[in-house]
Amino acid sequence: MDAGKLLLLDGNSLLYRAFFALPPMSAPDGRPTNAVYGFMNMLLRLVADEPPDYIAVAFDKSRVTFRNAEFTEYKATRAATPDDLRPQFPILREVLAALGIAACELDGFEADDVIGTLSRLGSQSGLDVLIVTGDRDALQLINPQTHVLLTRRGITETERYDPNALHEKYGLSPDQMIELKGLMGDQSDNIPGVPGVGEKTALKLLHEYGTIDELLARLGEMKGGKLAEKLAAYAPQAILSRRLATIVRDAPLSLDLAELRCREPDYPALRELFAGLGFRSLLQRICGDKAAPAAPAATEPGVAPYRVVEITGAAELAQLAAAAARAGEFVFQSVTNGSGHLDSGLQGVLLAWDPAEIHYIPVRDEANKDRPDAAAVLAALRGVLEDAGVAKACSDGKREIIVLRQNGIDLRGLAFDPQIAAYLLNPSRTNYRLEDLAREYLGTDCLAADASPAGRVWATARLRPVLTAALQEKDQLDLFTRIELPLTAVLAGMEIAGVKVDAAQLAVMAEDLAGKIAAVTQEVYALAGTEFNINSPKQMGEILFGKLGLPVMKRTKTGYSTDVEVLEKLAVRHPIADRILTFRHLVKLKGTYVDGLTALINPATGRVHTTFNQTVTTTGRISSTEPNLQNIPIRTALGREIRKAFVPRNKDWLILAADYSQIELRLLAHISGDATLRASFINDEDIHTRTAAEVFGVPLGAVTGEMRSRAKAVNFGIIYGISDYGLSQNLRISREMAKEYIDSYFARYPRVREYMDAVIAAARETGYVTTLLNRRRYLPDLDNRNRNIRAFAERTAMNTPIQGSAADIIKLAMVNIAARLRERALQTVMVLQVHDELVFEVPPAELAAVQELVRREMEGAYQISVPLKVDIGVGPNWYDVK
Repeated sequence: MDAGKLLLLDGNSLLYRAFFALPPMSAPDGRPTNAVYGFMNMLLRLVADEPPDYIAVAFDKSRVTFRNAEFTEYKATRAATPDDLRPQFPILREVLAALGIAACELDGFEADDVIGTLSRLGSQSGLDVLIVTGDRDALQLINPQTHVLLTRRGITETERYDPNALHEKYGLSPDQMIELKGLMGDQSDNIPGVPGVGEKTALKLLHEYGTIDELLARLGEMKGGKLAEKLAAYAPQAILSRRLATIVRDAPLSLDLAELRCREPDYPALRELFAGLGFRSLLQRICGDKAAPAAPAATEPGVAPYRVVEITGAAELAQLAAAAARAGEFVFQSVTNGSGHLDSGLQGVLLAWDPAEIHYIPVRDEANKDRPDAAAVLAALRGVLEDAGVAKACSDGKREIIVLRQNGIDLRGLAFDPQIAAYLLNPSRTNYRLEDLAREYLGTDCLAADASPAGRVWATARLRPVLTAALQEKDQLDLFTRIELPLTAVLAGMEIAGVKVDAAQLAVMAEDLAGKIAAVTQEVYALAGTEFNINSPKQMGEILFGKLGLPVMKRTKTGYSTDVEVLEKLAVRHPIADRILTFRHLVKLKGTYVDGLTALINPATGRVHTTFNQTVTTTGRISSTEPNLQNIPIRTALGREIRKAFVPRNKDWLILAADYSQIELRLLAHISGDATLRASFINDEDIHTRTAAEVFGVPLGAVTGEMRSRAKAVNFGIIYGISDYGLSQNLRISREMAKEYIDSYFARYPRVREYMDAVIAAARETGYVTTLLNRRRYLPDLDNRNRNIRAFAERTAMNTPIQGSAADIIKLAMVNIAARLRERALQTVMVLQVHDELVFEVPPAELAAVQELVRREMEGAYQISVPLKVDIGVGPNWYDVK
């Protein structure tokens, strides 16, 4: 049965072809647009002719890749990108984002390599893959499930290749297309090949000999001495050319196929983009009857459903504040000249308790010096803004809290945020734009035509009763008001506080890592007996499996795999594999973490200010971006040392880290109701030792370290629905033994198996799973035709109630801790949340009180049938907490 189709487009190739195929075009503002217009026409035709289930467009990240490290002249003869084409790349990326289509790229690799990797993932998942490109190199990727649509001229004429069509055209297999390029080279990429060998000669040679290696081995048999001499003389160049032409199929992409699933376009964003580009016909083709936004109900076309009253006088401002207080609730929004994240200047504020009448208070600027300044406006509104008894509704409440705190106002009484409400109702949405929410929940597209601050205030006011009723209907109102809304203020405070990072310590680490990288590089060269590009999978494969003769563990379409799994297996056979793993680890630590953190230290505060995202993950967990401080390494000793750079704001202060101990396993015991598992936690036993004793059938005292380690892998693997194959790979044991472990686990903890079966069955019936606090996650893929996708949805159904409940509990703890710190007027600051861990900066005088407070609030955040336990450590930095 057909499992679906993955459509992969070569963004660079197709945009270039569109640029040269169409006459110049420009947007109303003068921007060139012909390439984007041509690309979009081709895309729409493709989607109509080849309806995909998954889609992605691949781009080159930069002109320098690992191939340049091997051959500095690679693509050196290519002309610079035309001036009128260069600005069209970011325009296309904007359009793709609005269409919900993933734009994929990777440092050090070309679009071809991205496509090669995604096509492999797609075909391995049972998808039919169609690659669309103007580059004949892609023909090497063909297989029975992967076909190539090659643009022959411009963007309108195409030729489809499958294995049969390729053989009919060239008499070659897909793998031999690489050999062809090795012999004849490629002028456009400046791949040299063998001088004087063109396509006709190269094809003749490959029809007779099959590969370059076979050809070179049999040169003595060849008739025609001059060609044989030339092939012998340029043999290294032919082999180099073949390597350069080989598309990588195991590039380290940090995404999976689920992220490429076709999505509904962001119609408001498309309207805005296409209007600015002058793409009226394209807008109609994509949006259809959604192309023209409808006027709001009960209003004339083109007339806003509200009026704006401007307030500029001091007396009027005082009256407005009093009226807002009497109303008891209102919508509030600031107007700023920044993002709201430590860099915003206030330009005005809006208030409305009746969505039909919105009050706007502009602040003084150079052109309007008669208006009150920002300080005067906020002074007049301080009382009502800080009155917790007056309910406020704010779109993007965290931003509003940050803006006001930067101006000395502590916003209290936040009662509604449409984005957070919509997130709880559907955590799988791609965005929470007010335009989309108004269309979905209010049945109007009017906000798409009016994205002004006043329009956003109107939409927030109108959405409040609708979304509140939806939350009430799904029994999520308590989760919204008790956890998510109060958490907004907690996260805002953490973002403003930031965390201090010791730049001097990072500089020492950078120097140390640079030295280690250089030393390990020389060790690798010595073990290899030659220098080579360690970042090149192709060269590494030739060293490991060719020169050193190590056993091939896994192959890709283009050669040998040298991924982490392969290197770990090879490490027991040859020390070079371990050294290469170390090299990769060191390079990652230095580039991503040490150098990356240094660049993100705010020069004004000396601190790193991450953004905590409340509406991103489908499980309810908080995420961290710009930078991601939840991803600081902990698995290796060297990686953990990066935490030494995280220090308290004052020299005599301390870092306190509080971490839930095995919270997901405790939640599994509670939710499943398994008596044996619950007893282990109630009796404060080492759960991994207890599981080892149960699974291996030995007394507690006879459990060895290896038994405990394996039991730990089983314990955590069960939560994520691990298979016998997955466990066998983790523990490096046979699949049969892994199955035996899992079967023994379920025999000892039968209610866990019953829970997993029951939660999947219930999710199939309702379409969703819930956490203990009624957070929902919808799982439409439980009935997917693709077995791998369906299995992933089943694992998600098992895990989400556990992982999501853990997320809810730590959020509740954060809200309660922040409230207690505030009530007691303590100086301690909560600065980080990393999954199950909270990090604080604490003055010594408050240490004992804060330790007791944090433990009490975290362990008592939510009552379950087994104790919640928290491990607390204290130290001069995040690394040295004990």
